[in-house]
Amino acid sequence: MLKYSLVGYDGSKSSQRAFRLAVALARACGGRVRAVSVLRVVEGGADLCALMMTDSGTQRVQELRDELAALAPDAADLVDLEVVHGSPGDVLLSQVEQHGVDHIVIGHTERGALARWLLGSVSGNVLARAHVPVTVVR
Repeated sequence: MLKYSLVGYDGSKSSQRAFRLAVALARACGGRVRAVSVLRVVEGGADLCALMMTDSGTQRVQELRDELAALAPDAADLVDLEVVHGSPGDVLLSQVEQHGVDHIVIGHTERGALARWLLGSVSGNVLARAHVPVTVVR
């Protein structure tokens, strides 16, 4: 039985579908959903990075809360959310251990071969390294 599903949420259509699926599964199984949005750290001085991370993190949490409420208005009591800085695949996989997640739901966006080579694929990375079931939503 799925008790705690993790959703990697970036606002894309596929992550919106992944969130809706995770909420439906949580309702059906009596579980919860952990929605995580990952902000990538950019290059710059330490002070600039710290300020940017604080400002964008606080702002992003409210944006994320509003977006998720619009997608599933009656699911606020089922959803935990967090904005984390780092590499998306690494962050999502570390969330599994930190929070006792037993299922990952992640969106997949088709990219061309060059973009996939340059940027990698978060869903592919998670699929290859996860030790819990993963559902990929297209």
